[in-house]
Amino acid sequence: MASQAMWQSPIAPGLSWYQASVGERPTYAALDGSRTCDVAIVGGGYTGLQAAYNLAKSGVSVVLIEAWRFGDGASGRNGGQLGTGQRWWPEELEEKIGYERSKALFDVAEAAKRHLLDFAREHQIEIDYVPGQLNVAHKASYERDYRENAEIAAERYDYPHLSFMDEKETQERLGSKRFRCGVRDVGTGHIHPLKLLIGLARVTANAGASIFEMTPAKAIRQSGGKVTIETEKGTITADRALIACNGHIGNLEPVTASHVMPIRSFIGATVPLDGYPDVLPGGEAVADSRFVVRYFRKFESRLLFGGREAYTADNPRDISQHIRRQIGEIYPDLKDIEITHAWGGSVGITMPRQLFVREVMPGVTSIGGYSGHGVMLSNYCGKLYAETVLGKTGDLDLFKSLDIPAFPGGARMRAPLLFLALSWFALRDKF
Repeated sequence: MASQAMWQSPIAPGLSWYQASVGERPTYAALDGSRTCDVAIVGGGYTGLQAAYNLAKSGVSVVLIEAWRFGDGASGRNGGQLGTGQRWWPEELEEKIGYERSKALFDVAEAAKRHLLDFAREHQIEIDYVPGQLNVAHKASYERDYRENAEIAAERYDYPHLSFMDEKETQERLGSKRFRCGVRDVGTGHIHPLKLLIGLARVTANAGASIFEMTPAKAIRQSGGKVTIETEKGTITADRALIACNGHIGNLEPVTASHVMPIRSFIGATVPLDGYPDVLPGGEAVADSRFVVRYFRKFESRLLFGGREAYTADNPRDISQHIRRQIGEIYPDLKDIEITHAWGGSVGITMPRQLFVREVMPGVTSIGGYSGHGVMLSNYCGKLYAETVLGKTGDLDLFKSLDIPAFPGGARMRAPLLFLALSWFALRDKF
C-alpha cells in the first residue's frame, strides 16, 4: 500500500488538505472470519463510531465495519462547520411542524453541539476548534428574513448568540463586497473534521469495540430474531444492527437508498493567504443563502472553499478550476490564487433536508441524510442510538417522528429527477 500521507480515497476524488495536514493515519485490520455480537454497525463515520463507543463503554459487545479507511467518507472530508439548529432555520421548521417540535429539535441540536465539544475535550482530541460563523445573504431582498432570524432565535428559542449584520458590517467581516447582509453566530464554530474522526476511532477501539476497516458489507438480512451481515471474509451475526452509511448506502438496503440520496460536494484549499489580511479577519466560517450553498473559512491561514455540487455519480475533471472561479466571484483579488488541494465526497440528503431515522427491518435501524448539516448531529445521533439500545428513550424519537418521503421515480429514475430539480434551484440562485 502507498504511504498514508499520499492516500487518496477510492470513493471520492482528490487528496484532501485535511489528510495532508495530519500525515499518516492509524490503520485498522480488515475483518477476517465470522463474529457474533450484541450490536453490528455498518459504517465507520461519526454516527457509527459514536454508537460503537457509547455501547462498548457500557459493556455491550460491538462489531463495526467500514468499507474503506476510517475518514474516507464525509466525516473525514467535510466543510468542518458546526452550524446551529437543524438544516432549516427554526422559524421555517416551525411553519412545517409547529413551535413545540421545532423548539425540541433546536434544543437537540444545541445538545449535539455541546456533546461534540465536550467529547473532544474529555478525550483530549485536538480538533482545532475556531469560534464563529457568518450566514450571509447574496440578495438584498433577504434582509428582513435575516433580521427576523436573529430576533426569533433570541426571543423564541433562547439562543442569544445571533446578531444581524448590515451590508457594511457583512462586507467588513468577510473582506468582500459580494454579500448584502447576514447574521453573525458567536455560539458555534468550525473544526478539523479528520482530526475528530481519527481521535474518535482511537477512543472507540480503546473502549473495547471491535472495529474493522476495508470491510464492505455485501448484504444484510434478518431472520429468526438475528441480523446477519455478509462480508467478503466472514459474517457478523448480531441481535440488532445499525446502518450508518449516509450517502454511501449504495444497494445495501433499499429503504434507506430510496430515502437518502448522495450528491457530490467539492472543496478546495488555497495556498496560505499571508498577503490578504482583510479576508475573514475574525476567523469565522461562512455559509451563504444559495440553495446550492457556498461554504468557506480561513483555516491555518488557507482559504478552504466549498461550493460546487454535482448531482450524478461522476466527478469533474478539474475540481480546482470550478472552485477557483467561485472564489474569484467573492474575492476578485484571489481569482488566480493557487489551489494546493482539491477534493470531493458524497453528502447524503433527503427530500425535506431533514434527518432519516427508521427501523428498516426488525432489529435494524438506519440513520442518515444529514443534508450537509451533519458534523454535530451525526456524532450526537450515534450517541442517541446507543442510549436507545441501552433502554433509554428520548431525543432520537424526535427524528423518528419526522415525515421523510422517499425520492420519486424509483431506483432507476430518482437520480435523474434529483438532477433536474437541483439544477433548477442552482439556476434560480443565479437570477
